[in-house]
Amino acid sequence: MKWDANVYPSASRRTVVYATHGMVATAQPLAAQAGLEILQAGGNAIDAAIATAACLTVVEPTSNGLGGDAFAMVWSGGRLTGLNASGPAPQGLTKDWIRERGFHEMPATGWGAVTIPGIPAAWAVLSERFGSMPLEVVLKPAIRLAREGFPVSPTVAHFWQRAAERYREVLTGPEFSAWFETFTKHGRAPVPGERWVLPDHAKTLQEIANTHAESFYRGRLAQEMVRFSHATGGILSLKDFGAYAPEWVDPLSVAFRDYEVWELPPNGQGLVALMALKILEGLDAHSEEERIHQQIEALKLAFADAQRYLADPQYMASPPAAFLDAAYLQERRSLIGPKAALPHAGLPRPGGTVYLATADNQGNMVSYIQSNFAGFGSGLVVPGTGIALQNRGQLFSLEEGHPNILEPGKRPYHTIIPGFLTQKGKPIGPFGVMGGFMQPQGHVQVLSRVLEGGMNPQAALDAPRFYWEQGMHVVVEHTMAPEIVAALRERGHDVQVTTEVAPFGRGQIVWQDGSGVLIGATEPRADGMVAAW
Repeated sequence: MKWDANVYPSASRRTVVYATHGMVATAQPLAAQAGLEILQAGGNAIDAAIATAACLTVVEPTSNGLGGDAFAMVWSGGRLTGLNASGPAPQGLTKDWIRERGFHEMPATGWGAVTIPGIPAAWAVLSERFGSMPLEVVLKPAIRLAREGFPVSPTVAHFWQRAAERYREVLTGPEFSAWFETFTKHGRAPVPGERWVLPDHAKTLQEIANTHAESFYRGRLAQEMVRFSHATGGILSLKDFGAYAPEWVDPLSVAFRDYEVWELPPNGQGLVALMALKILEGLDAHSEEERIHQQIEALKLAFADAQRYLADPQYMASPPAAFLDAAYLQERRSLIGPKAALPHAGLPRPGGTVYLATADNQGNMVSYIQSNFAGFGSGLVVPGTGIALQNRGQLFSLEEGHPNILEPGKRPYHTIIPGFLTQKGKPIGPFGVMGGFMQPQGHVQVLSRVLEGGMNPQAALDAPRFYWEQGMHVVVEHTMAPEIVAALRERGHDVQVTTEVAPFGRGQIVWQDGSGVLIGATEPRADGMVAAW
């Protein structure tokens, strides 16, 4: 892995972090240090990833929690393995149930948005298959932080306060009272540096550790979640929890600029990044603004297909490989011209999120992502447990005939995607950019800057990004050069310049150079840290 050390975005001279024994990169320093603590105690990269993920549910509850979903890719034993720990809709969650409650589209809060959580199961199966330490040991740092308290970091405090303001307006029923009791003090969110204690969360983490997550799916914690659901108008059942298990999957890959880029198959949206990269590989760009224009157009085409066809793979008419067919991608590539265009789906032939990356000196590497979807999730917190239930069900469709239409036991279209890079079958390492529908856009932009633009990983994360929202509308960071913004507008893009960091995701990278040296980079748009040893 080589790049030009002198290629930096104009506003940045940050540098990558190097180490040899182990590395953890994530958006919150206390969580990164917890992963490093496990590495230094003799754990491997998988143990460190679980420890970091568990800590993130404590110190960054604005993005993830015990009631969310997870995906992972693990390089171990010379091969890459994928894990889909996303949960399905409960058996009682039907289109009629939603419509009878006055909704014409999937709700963003409340029981209609809740799907079965996958995070605790992800930790358990990763630990069992790849870990070298007992789960009880690996979860100790997170338990300690939740029980003893932690100072809230600035970015987390910002989004916590925004969530509290919104929730005061929209969470009006008694079923939401536990959220305010858990995450506010008399309705007030914490300020930066304020110490926050989550005692119920600590007890639940301890129970997950002691039972290897069995209590969460087939024991006392499952009973508490179901009891709360029945008492407040929800439809969760013990059968929903007892039937749940994560799925081991084979990652998908495409060749790009002498590397192999890996993503997980649907129901995640990693296919969007792979399609866009392959469309771009067949195009020539003669300037930075032309490169960005082509990236926007390629992503629009890939998203159009994703929004029309991607779903739980059991319900997709075309297999994932059909979207990566060379002839089909050439058809899509031919639609890109010098001007911005409205995206339309093609016809493939059958044939609030947190991200972390870890590596050790034994050859193990992990790309891991988990989320409640939007911020704190559904607004529902199970009293006495600290479990904030996700609102991933909001991404189901109610359109008849759509492959992603809500059905009991079905997994929704998922936004969270871990990435991994190899070269000639050898691992380079994990990368990710969290943030809803920004994620494949971030993957494309960061990888292109490194593999085509010659930037080092930190410079690629620092560089200004765009976020395509819909139609012709594109949001760009205020650090993007004015002449590039003007050129994009001339091409027909409806460009909005913003100082907000929220739309542009938050990325982490841990790669290795083949000589045993690890290379880490972390996101400047968050409180991120590369903890290295």
